[in-house]
Amino acid sequence: MKSDFLIFVVITTIIFVCVAVFYMFRSGMSINNVDDFDKLVSGDFKSYDQVQAIFPKNVEQAKQYSDYSIQLLNRDLERLIKIPAQERTFDNTIQAFDEITKKFGIITSAIHTFQMVCPDEALLNACHESGVKLQQFFVDAVTCNKKLADAIKEYADGNGKSDKLNAEQKYYLQELIKNIKREGLDLPEDKLKEVRALKKELAELTSTFELNINKDKSFILVDAAGLDGLDADFIAQLQKDDSGKYKLTCDNPTYLNVREHCKPESTRRELYRAFKNRAYPINMQCLHDIIFKRDELARKIGFQNFAALDIDSEMAKNPERVESFLSNLLEKSLKKAHREKDEFVKSASSDVHVDASGRINPWDIEYSESCYKKKHFNIDERKIAEYFPVDHALNAIFQIYQNFLGLRFDISKPAWAWHDSVKLIKIYEAQTDVFRGYLFLDLYPRANKYSHYCLSPIVPASIDATGNIHPSVDMMIANFPKASADKPALFTFKDVSTFFHEFGHAMHSVLASARLAGGIGSVKTDFVEVPSQMFEEWVYEKDVLKLVSKHYKTGQPLPDEIIQKLVDLKIFDSGMFVSRQCWQASISLECFKDGKEKDTNLIVKTLAQKMLDYRNFDETTHRQASFGHLAGYNAKYYSYLWSKVYSLDLFNEIKRRGLMDPAVGRDFVNKVLAKGGSADPNKLLKDFLGREPNDKAFLQDLGIE
Repeated sequence: MKSDFLIFVVITTIIFVCVAVFYMFRSGMSINNVDDFDKLVSGDFKSYDQVQAIFPKNVEQAKQYSDYSIQLLNRDLERLIKIPAQERTFDNTIQAFDEITKKFGIITSAIHTFQMVCPDEALLNACHESGVKLQQFFVDAVTCNKKLADAIKEYADGNGKSDKLNAEQKYYLQELIKNIKREGLDLPEDKLKEVRALKKELAELTSTFELNINKDKSFILVDAAGLDGLDADFIAQLQKDDSGKYKLTCDNPTYLNVREHCKPESTRRELYRAFKNRAYPINMQCLHDIIFKRDELARKIGFQNFAALDIDSEMAKNPERVESFLSNLLEKSLKKAHREKDEFVKSASSDVHVDASGRINPWDIEYSESCYKKKHFNIDERKIAEYFPVDHALNAIFQIYQNFLGLRFDISKPAWAWHDSVKLIKIYEAQTDVFRGYLFLDLYPRANKYSHYCLSPIVPASIDATGNIHPSVDMMIANFPKASADKPALFTFKDVSTFFHEFGHAMHSVLASARLAGGIGSVKTDFVEVPSQMFEEWVYEKDVLKLVSKHYKTGQPLPDEIIQKLVDLKIFDSGMFVSRQCWQASISLECFKDGKEKDTNLIVKTLAQKMLDYRNFDETTHRQASFGHLAGYNAKYYSYLWSKVYSLDLFNEIKRRGLMDPAVGRDFVNKVLAKGGSADPNKLLKDFLGREPNDKAFLQDLGIE
């Protein structure tokens, strides 16, 4: 018996040790030095163990990963810089630079993305600190490293002139050389030192600006009477305080519900003000410093202002062209916006008013639009949502994407994730079964999570020297409504459109397949929204809506008459939509034009009074404090409207050839999606369209010709 017990103890111990080692590996704890770390980030990412290992599991590991990344980048760059000029080749210098920065970018992206979704506040803060540290180190090691720039120029001016490079290699090298000037690397060392310092400060400021928005917990409290007009299912999910009042938070599903359906003006007004004051006042000084230091940075590098520097590498080329584009659109859209406002107010209840100058209050706009839709189209967004149970809608959307793009999705709950609601899609080519990528879906709101919608690329897809595809890793972050006690989770029609959009971003990332990872990941900002906005257009097609809709009770798809109403409604508020986008684009532009000292309150107010003159400006709000794009898109928020011009041109061409035709999908993949940022977007558009792109479809679609 004693021997049996000893055997049992030994076996149990072995099992325990094996399990412990297994989970140590899965949590990344087996990475004990920079060589182990190099193997992790240099792998092909076909194993999920490798994928989950790039996310830090605790505070210590977040710090460890940033330290190893820095050591690895230093080591690799030192080897590259030491190569004699006469021995430089594209592979040992330019390709090597791309692979070195790809490895560093993987962990930087993983940590930044994890900061957006991590439920553990201590780990979230550690990711923030590590992310800032990595960004600041990258400034010294890469963007402001004169020796590295000299190594790249040595190749370009030497062996690069005689080497036979393919189109992708030529474009990558050309963009790399242009970027050397934009980074200030042609400056004398004393000036470059100042540029380095500014970039490091900006790395911390922009990261903090975004973090403050994500961590904001603003809410209002109202009694039961203040919820009149809202669904019982929605109300049942709300938290109450000790006095019995209901808590309305600033997550998107709550805000959308209240602004469209809540009858008491006081509730709409107070939640509007809470939402438009997120991260206020904490972000005001932060934004001031970002503007001040970006202006200093641009001038030191040799640009008139930061907007000029920021747009120099884009399709638009300069702020003046952007201003002309926005001015032209505003002129066309504003008259329609005034007509829309007049019609909406007529349909709203008696507590929606216009003042003596004919302006409506901003918290009444979406509510009056909703009243208009109910009265003139007999459409209630909440009733339409009953046709879009999330599980069915997602499966149908996935099927549409799979058929059109020639893919196969394997959807599961991952073996490891940061939250129980996270899903994982493994993406394969349908015909060849080649594995193309992992896509995480984190779809529902919670505390400390990024509060909007985005696709966050983490590991770029690439092709190695032998022609093998290395899969991508991406994360789609959203904040859709959750299930209630009596109903499954339901998408609104707008949610369906948003999912098509973000999933379009995902496919752009997954299907990019170039030799140079940096070429894939460096899609120009004013082109990056083109594929996503093109796919967004699909939700207005009858055949698509029939597939995606299925009433959660009856199982019936959307009736034809409702589909037609949704199509008709597409342009019912296009004037307001375009003018609002012009306003936000102009805010981002004005903040970064000439001048270090900016009164952002005055900028926001003045532009609103000019571009949104059909509505009152609420001086108690501070839109800029939670305008996260000011940190990420910088001066380039215009990209959404700019991209929409091309996306509608593409969509019309695809529809003409056959919207559901896999052959058209293959052509779109090969000529647009697969190229990523490895070619000039103007060339990609012309190659697919067979002509120069134009804005006819855009103006016609918005009804503002």
